[in-house]
Amino acid sequence: MEIGRERLRQALDRLGRDLAVAGGPRSRRRTPHYAAKKRALDLAICLAALPFALPVLLVCAALVKLTSEGPVFFVQERTGQGGRRFRMLKFRTMVKDAPALRARLAEQLAHEGPDFKLVDDPRMTPIGRVLRKTSLDESPQLWNVLCGDMSLVGPRPTSFAADRYDLWHTERLEVPPGLTGLWQVEARGDIDFDERVRRDIAYVRNRSLALDLSILLRTIPAVLLQRGAY
Repeated sequence: MEIGRERLRQALDRLGRDLAVAGGPRSRRRTPHYAAKKRALDLAICLAALPFALPVLLVCAALVKLTSEGPVFFVQERTGQGGRRFRMLKFRTMVKDAPALRARLAEQLAHEGPDFKLVDDPRMTPIGRVLRKTSLDESPQLWNVLCGDMSLVGPRPTSFAADRYDLWHTERLEVPPGLTGLWQVEARGDIDFDERVRRDIAYVRNRSLALDLSILLRTIPAVLLQRGAY
């Protein structure tokens, strides 16, 4: 179910108060120049990184294909800006019957929230565990960035649709979803969904090209040190 920005604003106006998260004003409206500069930055970095990323992508694809049964890529619908659904790419890191296993695990871990994550996920393949630890499983999303579905920096897109969001969660949908973001560099997988949303909203309210560059630079040591990764 798609939720447009205007619909979100109308719902919040009817509520008659600011969102009950982290304090502070709602996100400031950015000029079209900010969005254009952010898009230009995304394209410039992706194109510059492509010659170095392509050999890594090919090696990862070969390892996934040769070590477990199933497709190389895991393609899943995710929720992006304004609640729009899009198809996000990842290297497959799990066994072929992972969706059925997830349904059973979801029943057992309902208290963890709709976007639950497991520290020792039994669905993982050996190569998949390495790809997940190093975040290389996310590298095919450079294609999503090039296509404009995602940005390099922004809230991570959720697997569930926007109609399952609590009202205060919806502010994170005001910007394109990102390959990395504020909670990834500050805590990665060590915090629950609501806390991740609070940090996403902090990014939305304070977003700028300088903040984007800072998050990109901080992502490098966060990935290399595997803080909060599993």
